[in-house]
Amino acid sequence: MRGLRLLLASGNAGKLTEFREALPGVELLSLSDVAIGDLPPEAGTSYEENALLKAGFAAVHAGLPTLADDSGLEVDALDGAPGIHSARFGGELGDGERIALLLEQLRDVPLASRGAAFRCALVLALPDGEVQVFRGSVRGRLLEGPRGRGGFGYDPVFWSDELGKSFAEATRAEKQQVSHRGKALRELQAWLASDEAGEKLAIWRKR
Repeated sequence: MRGLRLLLASGNAGKLTEFREALPGVELLSLSDVAIGDLPPEAGTSYEENALLKAGFAAVHAGLPTLADDSGLEVDALDGAPGIHSARFGGELGDGERIALLLEQLRDVPLASRGAAFRCALVLALPDGEVQVFRGSVRGRLLEGPRGRGGFGYDPVFWSDELGKSFAEATRAEKQQVSHRGKALRELQAWLASDEAGEKLAIWRKR
């Protein structure tokens, strides 16, 4: 929907770039644009709850329709861990340290048993309390070491059979076509093009 202004409740610069590229025609503001500092802690028990905590908080404080997502890596050999704790896996670590910790836990797991999935829940919260939820997931497997310099998070060790490369080796456009967040964003795009969205979001379009 052209002329629409939305807020993204995330401090992740890589995620902001992905969202802006996926939503041409939408003015996507960052938290710094509306002077919001810390978001509430992700204390939910699901991706949807965590995304709603962030989106709802920012929507009320900024008075703008707000997007937030929560995503995680679910590793078969670790019974679905780290899951909703993916961003905090191991505590206050950088991406490289977190990947190293994950690979250490999988040291004795053969490549054939390293299946994993990325899952995403994307929430659009309106200041009046209206909420829309969009979801996406992608299957792959974990490599024995990082490959590629792009992406963020666990991308360097997540191998996509569809792309024949790790997410960190893929271009942003390639990753967007198959990724969990890309799928959720396409669900959002389809909804934004609907009559329902036109009615609900009309007052937030720029004149």
